[in-house]
Amino acid sequence: MSDSTLDPLGARYDVVVVGAGHNGLTAAAYAARGGRSVLVLERADHVGGAAVSARPFAGVDARLSRYSYLVSLLPRRVVDELGLPIRLVRRRWSSYTPVADGGLLVDTQDDAATRASFRRLTGSDADFEAWGRFYAMTAEVARRLAPTLTEPLLPRSAVRELVTDGVGEEAWRALFEEPLGEVLRRTFTDDVVRGVAATDGLIGTFADVDEPSLRQNRCFLYHVIGNGTGDWDVPVGGMGAVSGALRDAALAAGATIVTSATVTAVDPGAVGAEVAWTDAGGRTRGVTAGHVLAGCAPAELDRLLAGAGRGAASGEVRGGVDAGVAGGVAGGVAGPEGAQLKVNMLLDRLPRLRDDVDPVAAFSGTLHVNESLTQLQDAYTQAAAGRIPDLPPSEIYCHTLSDRSILGPSLAGTEAQTITLFGLHMPARLFRADPDGARERALAATLASLNSVLADPIEDVLAVDADGAPCLEVRTPVDLEGDVGLPGGHIFHRDLSWPFAEDFAEDRAGAGAGTGAVSGTATWVDPGSASGAAERWGVATAHPRVLLAGAGARRGGGVSGIPGRAAAMAVLETPAT
Repeated sequence: MSDSTLDPLGARYDVVVVGAGHNGLTAAAYAARGGRSVLVLERADHVGGAAVSARPFAGVDARLSRYSYLVSLLPRRVVDELGLPIRLVRRRWSSYTPVADGGLLVDTQDDAATRASFRRLTGSDADFEAWGRFYAMTAEVARRLAPTLTEPLLPRSAVRELVTDGVGEEAWRALFEEPLGEVLRRTFTDDVVRGVAATDGLIGTFADVDEPSLRQNRCFLYHVIGNGTGDWDVPVGGMGAVSGALRDAALAAGATIVTSATVTAVDPGAVGAEVAWTDAGGRTRGVTAGHVLAGCAPAELDRLLAGAGRGAASGEVRGGVDAGVAGGVAGGVAGPEGAQLKVNMLLDRLPRLRDDVDPVAAFSGTLHVNESLTQLQDAYTQAAAGRIPDLPPSEIYCHTLSDRSILGPSLAGTEAQTITLFGLHMPARLFRADPDGARERALAATLASLNSVLADPIEDVLAVDADGAPCLEVRTPVDLEGDVGLPGGHIFHRDLSWPFAEDFAEDRAGAGAGTGAVSGTATWVDPGSASGAAERWGVATAHPRVLLAGAGARRGGGVSGIPGRAAAMAVLETPAT
């Protein structure tokens, strides 16, 4: 909705959603379908948040998924319930990892080829067999756990029983109690194989694989349970198609969406909240809400509450995240901290690799660059000490090998390809003092790391835009903070939490950081108590009429819509005021 349509806005809505990212749109669609009046306020001039498509290169007709780029956690249930016309494409090749003049190719449709690749790398079949057993275990956990993500929270004890009864005690210990690094060293013998598995615990998460907080385990879990399979699929049309479908569902259900609307304060009361905002013309406006659903990050919600003279909500989330998670206190850094370097590129053609592997196979899945376990740990150690890693680890994905609809007619029939590089262990702290200089140094180191596994330097195959500049865009965590309001550039708003409610003291043993406390405030949720709809759905804050609806809620993270749906469910279970 444009600014010109502001005059018909009402003075009161049952639900006001702050932020039109994919979770905010999901919440709006469900709440409006449930009969509630809904207003969505979005700071940007478009919807989608980090789940958008854009043409970043001057005069080049290529719409790239600018920030988030693959889909795994979006439940089929959400797609079906909202009637979303989203098409996802499964990738045949899971990954390729270059090693010297060889590499490890995991082909989901050819076990014999995958076995042979493991044998060439490791010298035996042992790690191939271990790989099969390990991911059969995670697949069974996914099959059992994924359906619970769209239901009210289960207590930790119930999830433990779900896992141990169906998969075994070892599965529970490996995923929920023991540091990921210990598990991978015990499971696999080869350093490269260990590293390939470890990366799922480090996406957007700055952690040592042996960290006792288990934040790396929580990240790993969410990367292997999506839709009961853990598959990461390509959204046809790019990520903008996902957000566009959610926007259309919200509008069709009767929600009102206003862009270029900056929320400045949220003042909660016993039966509602007052929301102050400014429109595109700089005019100050206000609206009364029965509920406020914060699709924004918890840190941003705290700022909005402070703007109304209220105490923080996210630091007292009931049933929210675990101790040390909300604050993101790794390495003494206060607040959430993202840890990735995002590089978008358009290539004239795919580069050749040093191995004789087919570039189509190598780039169709995830291309792991310098991501052995040792290399990952070395990069973490250097970054934790305040240095850009000497050999930055990264992984690369090529959208156009699966979906060429994002290319205009002038490119679709050529060899042009879009690739996304996601660099690990690039925390925001490295870019605070000198954002531009550090970005240049990080990009140079990352491209040098990539070139170390290529036969064709990446610079030789980069396309150029209408101005003659290379088609390359790089974003640091600090850039993401400014671009889309991610605090510290954290793609999950803050470190991920376990997908269950914490039990009492009897379940604290082996829970790592899972104390149920946030920012030092012990707020244990009794799953059997009348704790309220918001607590049952994992979206409660200290203010009953203000709920989390974004990635910072329990069961947040990734492009999923799960927290947005959960917030709407909590509202629909509460009598309208």
